[in-house]
Amino acid sequence: MALGRSAALKVDWAKIGTSLGIKGQTASALQAFKKRNEDARRKTQVLSDQPQQIDFKHYRSLLKNQAVVDEIENHFKTFKPATYDVGRQLRAIEAFEAQAVKNAEQTKGKVDMELQDLEKTLRNIEEARPFDEITVDEVAAAEPDIDRRTEQLVTKGRWSVPGYKEKFGDLSVL
Repeated sequence: MALGRSAALKVDWAKIGTSLGIKGQTASALQAFKKRNEDARRKTQVLSDQPQQIDFKHYRSLLKNQAVVDEIENHFKTFKPATYDVGRQLRAIEAFEAQAVKNAEQTKGKVDMELQDLEKTLRNIEEARPFDEITVDEVAAAEPDIDRRTEQLVTKGRWSVPGYKEKFGDLSVL
């Protein structure tokens, strides 16, 4: 327990918030936790400063029923605080942490791939020729589906692209 207390005293709360870049609701939750920690440490200090011995002779002199005092003294002497196995909770926390790290690495991998795709797209945009320098044949070679779709429309007797008038308006008035 002394090791836990010494570690708790060494926590630099200000450094935690700034080094991790904690903001908003997380920062307020950290401050609330810090306050609870300080309150608990203060209460523990106050309680540890108080006398821990019970003067049973004093109570025997006050009470007529000595058996009550004897029974309480017996319970006091045989009292053993309950111990808890925190290993299970620690293992659960470690498993959660491992899963969180694994998920973070997967997310990092996905973000890195997305960044590579975006950089490639950006390079393509920067290296692309202006539209006025591109020919229809070059567009058709880049996207063969355009030629097939145009051929379908022409064979069906459709000379306009569906949705064009709705999007760009009717230019027949000009």
